[in-house]
Amino acid sequence: MRLADALDRELYEPVRHALAEGAVNPEQALVITDAVDALPAEVTDHVREKAIGILLDDARHHDAKDLRRIGKRILDVVAPEIGEAHEAKLLAAEEHRALASARVTMSDDGHGTTYGRFQVPTATGDTLRKMLTAIAAPKRHTGADHGDDHGKVRRPGPERMGRAFVELLDRVPADTLPKAGGVNATVVVTIVLEDLRRESAVGTLDTGHRLSAHAIRRLACEAGIIPAVLDGDGQVLDLGRTRRFHNRAQRTAMAVRDRGCTTEGCDVPPWLCHAHHDDPWSQGGSTDVTTGRLLCPRHHQHAHDPTYEIRHLPGGKVAFHRRT
Repeated sequence: MRLADALDRELYEPVRHALAEGAVNPEQALVITDAVDALPAEVTDHVREKAIGILLDDARHHDAKDLRRIGKRILDVVAPEIGEAHEAKLLAAEEHRALASARVTMSDDGHGTTYGRFQVPTATGDTLRKMLTAIAAPKRHTGADHGDDHGKVRRPGPERMGRAFVELLDRVPADTLPKAGGVNATVVVTIVLEDLRRESAVGTLDTGHRLSAHAIRRLACEAGIIPAVLDGDGQVLDLGRTRRFHNRAQRTAMAVRDRGCTTEGCDVPPWLCHAHHDDPWSQGGSTDVTTGRLLCPRHHQHAHDPTYEIRHLPGGKVAFHRRT
């Protein structure tokens, strides 16, 4: 209906003829009329006619999606003296609408998985995509895992991006988050000390969900989760320690010493590694350089997985083997 109304106007007679002759399709025609209608009121009919001619010519080489992008900048071609100011005004309005319509929804399926959808401004989406790609980047792995027959590097797929999203959230320090009810917005997991030391045990999050002990040990080492360790009578023994995370100076010292993941054969660079406690923080280990090491996210997961055995090698390296 919008296209039909536009084509009834004399201004769009060239678009009407192009559509009838098959030079443009209906979607391209609508893009052209929308782009010209969006030009500011002070633009003359002569300038509008010029814009239509340019867009009709571009339609021969571009689909509707690309043509829409060109249409948004057509004023820079036909009237550059007012194009930039107009674009700035349009972008400001677009960004305002995007922020006002930002949404996040999440639902738990009751089987250990939470599903979600989000709607955010494009700039925010670009930021998130760059963060996830940096974590899931192919350069963190050998070319054999990600290169195709022509030597090109494939972009991380949905599964790797999903794991990167989990890792991104795990990395957020609790003390950087706003406070709610007087405490930082973080998750507290409750577990009895003896259970924390056993291979098979579970703890309870303050949200009511259950978590395995090996997952708790991993999160206590790196993520923004505070373990509330209880004695046999349910009394709190340790509600976090003053410094659970290695600070910047310690991370720098380990980066200089370790030069990357300390797992034998792993080439992940230091800036993409986690700081791991050789003496588990969850069992009283201290946060210092001598008992810390750099591990990539995958090998850090192995270090806290009871199905893997860690072996310390000469020279400071480690190796992981599945338990039989």
